[in-house]
Amino acid sequence: MTPSHGDTVSSLSTDHLPLIYAVLSAILFGSCAPMTKYFIGSTEPVMLAALFYLGSGTGMLLLIVGRKIIRRGSSAGEAPLTRSDAPYLAGMAIFGGVLAPVTLMYSMIITPAATGSLLLNFEPVATGFIAAFLFHEAVGKRIWVAMGLITGSCLILSLDPAGEFGVSVGSVGVLVACLFWAIDNNISRHVSGRDPLYAILVKGYGAGIISLAIAFFIGESLPRIGDIPVCMVVGFFSFGGLASVFFLLALRSIGTARTGLFLALSPFFGVFFSFLLFAETPQVLFLVALPVMILGTWLLVSEKHSHLHYHPPLVHNHRHRHDDLHHDHQHTKAAPPISRSGEHTHLHSHDAVSHDHQHKPDLHHRHDHQ
Repeated sequence: MTPSHGDTVSSLSTDHLPLIYAVLSAILFGSCAPMTKYFIGSTEPVMLAALFYLGSGTGMLLLIVGRKIIRRGSSAGEAPLTRSDAPYLAGMAIFGGVLAPVTLMYSMIITPAATGSLLLNFEPVATGFIAAFLFHEAVGKRIWVAMGLITGSCLILSLDPAGEFGVSVGSVGVLVACLFWAIDNNISRHVSGRDPLYAILVKGYGAGIISLAIAFFIGESLPRIGDIPVCMVVGFFSFGGLASVFFLLALRSIGTARTGLFLALSPFFGVFFSFLLFAETPQVLFLVALPVMILGTWLLVSEKHSHLHYHPPLVHNHRHRHDDLHHDHQHTKAAPPISRSGEHTHLHSHDAVSHDHQHKPDLHHRHDHQ
């Protein structure tokens, strides 16, 4: 099947959309460390994590209600969550919504905001390692070099000659939080084809309620009434909120490792927010790590992948277009009409096919590589 000129133009614009989603996720995620540093002085750590994720869930609920009002039965919906998604949603809530943010909260108490922001770049590296070794996602030499550069920049920032063993405890804590989020990212691949608003709603409320119970159990108290809605708004935008929605939208199209590694851009935005909130001047180690980080990021965003590959027969449900190389299926009368955006959602099947084209590890290209 060869796409027409019009299909090619549409495909190009569609190919760029996941990259935009990934960058938006990086911008919002980059605000995590500075915002945590800003609030941690007046709000206790676990309570702060609870409010962030409750804000995430509440924000998703409002978006879902608003979407239903605006769409009024539009057919370009998303695939609904199913009972089989429950274990993955639980894992996302525990690793990404409880363990990771709570670890980050305590670590940021003793870590400069700008340093914490750049250390958060270890998350995409850990995400890539897990995706490659546990889930066998395609990761070539270019990506491995990028991971090495990013890891090196993180190690540079972790150095603290005055600290025990020459490593800052706070920096190590931030890296552990990144590992928990990396596990969350890889679990998320299983629900990336579902409605992201509902997935993040479940994760947000699940993580928020668990964290709130832990906070009260260990004796933490609510902050000032006026600070509660502010913390929840921050959570809506960054912690598990819109940042995670954009992450899922990108993940379904370019795969876990590459979407995670796009978060390498987040430290640049995190440092910007740190300067804005705290007027922190860059440390020498930051200036040394920055060019290493830039080179690693460039390798990530310029990577291409193409080879002869095989698609086995597949039946699944997700939002899709019909101007690509994979969705040429026939429709029954029960299929929803195609929306003005050229998309619709329904259960559909794919025949077995072998072909060669440029692709990413999206919903249709999670094949093994030699």
